[in-house]
Amino acid sequence: MNRTTKLRELLTKRFKPIFLDIQNESSKHHVPLHAETHFKIVMVAEVFASLSPVARHRLLYKVCQEELEQGLHALSLQLFTPYQWQTRHQQVMPSPNCRGGFEHS
Repeated sequence: MNRTTKLRELLTKRFKPIFLDIQNESSKHHVPLHAETHFKIVMVAEVFASLSPVARHRLLYKVCQEELEQGLHALSLQLFTPYQWQTRHQQVMPSPNCRGGFEHS
């Protein structure tokens, strides 16, 4: 099972999101081709309503701890409540380019 699928199953089970988008952004970084090391996660879940943005990130990192120990290197997280998602008109920030370049080893 690839890491995108693992993350989707893990996050869906834990957070029951109303929206979940997981993008493998490894190709934008200086890593081997077909790597699964850098991911962008956009998630909307009711559970976030009672948590600060920092607490949301901490919780997600805790849930993903095993993947982080097995080669997941970086997560770009955009975590919203349903209300926040509506007021943002379902818009997300684009990911910045890797500062290390786009070459692959």
